Amino acid sequence: MANFNGLMKQAQQMQAKMGALQKELAVKEFEGSAGGGAVKVVVNGKQELLSLSIDKECVNPDDVEMLEELVKTAVSQAYKTSLDSVSNAMSKVTGGLNIPGMF
Repeated sequence: MANFNGLMKQAQQMQAKMGALQKELAVKEFEGSAGGGAVKVVVNGKQELLSLSIDKECVNPDDVEMLEELVKTAVSQAYKTSLDSVSNAMSKVTGGLNIPGMF
């Protein structure tokens, strides 16, 4: 019974740490860019798009596909950076234990 109580206490501590981590990551910002900074994207730790900026020099009505590709690249980079940071932070809290649905 003592083992069970100890396990429950550890689970509660981990849950509290994860809650604090979620709040911290929700306000942390991650940037992605493409085209030498012509397109910049900022997302938070919840993978919400916060901002998108496009340098007017890369806007060419005759080459919309290039702009689309730059935007996709910048967004993907920002999301990947955010997800990697969340994963690393969660790993530190859980000791590498993968808990599906936590983030």
